[in-house]
Amino acid sequence: MSSEDPPLRPLLVVDGANVVGSVPDGWWRDRRGAAERLRDRLALTGGPDEGPFPGPYEIVLVVEGRARGVASVPGVRVEEAPGSGDDLIAELAREANGRPCRVVTSDRELRRRVEEAGARCTGPRSLPAVPQ
Repeated sequence: MSSEDPPLRPLLVVDGANVVGSVPDGWWRDRRGAAERLRDRLALTGGPDEGPFPGPYEIVLVVEGRARGVASVPGVRVEEAPGSGDDLIAELAREANGRPCRVVTSDRELRRRVEEAGARCTGPRSLPAVPQ
């Protein structure tokens, strides 16, 4: 990358299971629907607007288990974890290779893993609500 190239957008990786599970709104009855609502919220709001590197972000929503099958939409790429969502999130953080990377999760062990890879972490409450 030369000094004339535009800077890379920060990468925002969202732990779908953790974020969906942080709100007791009945998500367990329809995990895929809950993940789709989160995806749509991310597409609408663009992710956190405060923090170490505010957006605009390249947003990746990681889903697993019964939340698989959620399609990507403009502004949000959905990645299905073949096994553990935490493993895929840690891999995405490692692959950022110095690019600003922010992971949204409250999972302490996952936070440790991605911070070792150079990512910054914030909790689910850092995501803006959908405007009314």
